[in-house]
Amino acid sequence: MAKKQSELIGWREWVALPDLGIPHIKAKVDTGAKTSALHAYYVTPFEKDGKPWVRFGLHPLQKDSLTCIECEYPVKDVRPVTDSGGHCEERVVIETRLLINGVEMPIEVTLTDRENMRFRMLLGRSALRKGFLVDSSKSFLLGGNKDQPLMPSM
Repeated sequence: MAKKQSELIGWREWVALPDLGIPHIKAKVDTGAKTSALHAYYVTPFEKDGKPWVRFGLHPLQKDSLTCIECEYPVKDVRPVTDSGGHCEERVVIETRLLINGVEMPIEVTLTDRENMRFRMLLGRSALRKGFLVDSSKSFLLGGNKDQPLMPSM
């Protein structure tokens, strides 16, 4: 059986997180990050049916603090993560579906405050190894933008 050819993507792409009700979010493709990260301006752990869950809010669009999505989701793990500045913090990890160029896949995402960052989402190596090659000189090779949702509205 022939191996599926890897898809070429740019250093930033529009993606969707359908389980979280996010029809489009601009993601920075970050080969230096192992796990993907998603902006959450608050993260509140709680228990549901004896299992760990998390309630969090996010602003999916850059420079827009009015558009708000609130989520409740099962916790997969809590891990120490070191950011690019060398700071270590404990982060909640969830597993959710990523939709990119019509392909759905499960990915792990850490929740952290990215309010002052240019991108509300980082797409890390663990997600990329599922069939993507990065051309760091290109952007939005897969098309799409916030005016053309990647998935039907929830």
